[in-house]
Amino acid sequence: MPPVLRPEHPAARALNGLVAEFGLDYTGSLDGVEVTGVTLRTTEVQPGDLYVGVPGANNHGAAFAAEARDAGAVAILTDRAGAALAADVGLPIVLVESPRSALGDVSAWVYRTGEHPPLLLGITGTNGKTSTAYLLEGILRQLGLVTGLSSTAERHIGDLVVVSRLTTPEASEMHALLARMRESEVRAVVLEVSAQALSRNRVDGIMFDVVAFTNLSHDHLDDYADMEEYLAAKAAFFDPDRGRRGVVSLDSPYGQRVVEQSRIPVTTVSATPGTDAEWVVEILDEQAAYTEFSLSGPQGRTLITRIPVIGWHMAANAGLAIVMLVEAGFELEAIGHSLGENGIDAYLPGRTERVSGDRGPTVYVDFGHSPDAFLNTLAAVRTVTTGRVIMVFGADGDRDATKRHEMGRIASEGSDILVITDHHPRFEDPASIRATLVEGAGLAEHQAELHEISPPEKAIRVAVALAQEGDSILWAGPGHQDYRDIRGVRTPYSARNEARDALREAGWS
Repeated sequence: MPPVLRPEHPAARALNGLVAEFGLDYTGSLDGVEVTGVTLRTTEVQPGDLYVGVPGANNHGAAFAAEARDAGAVAILTDRAGAALAADVGLPIVLVESPRSALGDVSAWVYRTGEHPPLLLGITGTNGKTSTAYLLEGILRQLGLVTGLSSTAERHIGDLVVVSRLTTPEASEMHALLARMRESEVRAVVLEVSAQALSRNRVDGIMFDVVAFTNLSHDHLDDYADMEEYLAAKAAFFDPDRGRRGVVSLDSPYGQRVVEQSRIPVTTVSATPGTDAEWVVEILDEQAAYTEFSLSGPQGRTLITRIPVIGWHMAANAGLAIVMLVEAGFELEAIGHSLGENGIDAYLPGRTERVSGDRGPTVYVDFGHSPDAFLNTLAAVRTVTTGRVIMVFGADGDRDATKRHEMGRIASEGSDILVITDHHPRFEDPASIRATLVEGAGLAEHQAELHEISPPEKAIRVAVALAQEGDSILWAGPGHQDYRDIRGVRTPYSARNEARDALREAGWS
């Protein structure tokens, strides 16, 4: 697992100050106890930590308080049930009603992340969060700022790059990351915020300068009862306790719903013709190497620039990023000047990322794993392809199964040749997952030539063997990830490397 990034020189804080600040009850002696960090996991306890015992589905975290003590924890924060479990550990216990709900504010206090914070920009939505985050960070760097990033793919602190664990880490990890960024004199931070992060208190204790919404489409219905509950989780981001200003894309029908439910001032942006948005993105040119677009807004303000990826939806993400910066106080003219003639300088790992050379079929790997993501990315690939579009994809096991038929249907509709394979089966039967995807492909009005191939190493080689000069292959699902989850084991695996190896084996450079 990637490491948790913490401040290298943490400042100790007296535990009795925490108790006084929040008016908390406690047991044991607080005299002389100082904390330098916060964690939920005994495996990540460092000397001086406050260990937080959270009730779980199978066990209460406080049941492992002795392990936390032995690893160097100096105090426990938990609820009354947890306090009973940790009573004999010999550490002071601070009591809260809900440890998870308290985690964000407590972590902010321990790490002092509310003191002189950097510019904080947060993005939520079903698709486009990561792309928007990387484009936003790229612009900020071109503006001359030292940046921080927390995304599904990576964490950045200036030039330091670490692979991510979750889209949005636990609140204790998030505040530790922000404290580490402060040590590195980061001036602007971009955070990708999932619905689960909002529902599970992972961004508590953080006040964003600008929050943004990309879109909402069918996904994560294994976590939420229906689309209304899923929307409510996202809309909670637009609350005065979380953000000062908001930017909302109207490119999905749910955008207007977010505007109506927002409790903070918002501005709107759209790349969909005929939408009544304050800022409008218009596609000017689409090439395999870039997409050029204009962004027009109030008072006749206009910017023309380009992004180094394909697709109108990527231009929409870039437009959203630019409007976020305008809402944060940057002048549009200054942004345009910093971007220059070549446009936004950003690398988007695993987002329609081209991994092929100048000869042979063009191969893209992409992280998209929802019907809407398939629809937009296939359309983008089709636009810049002179030959056939070949798609390779699989579906996650032990995740939202209700979207699988629609994934298969859209994949067949948008491709000429479709190769259905495995992705992360986890504890599901991969053959059963593939069978559902094949059923979905059979529902398409346009029936692509269909191949069911397992494992994915073989699937990409079949796709490359079927391809000719001028064809494009879209391998959707794995994107930037460097593993496959098979029965709970993370097996090292890279779609990028497999695709390149397949091309070389087929005689393409």
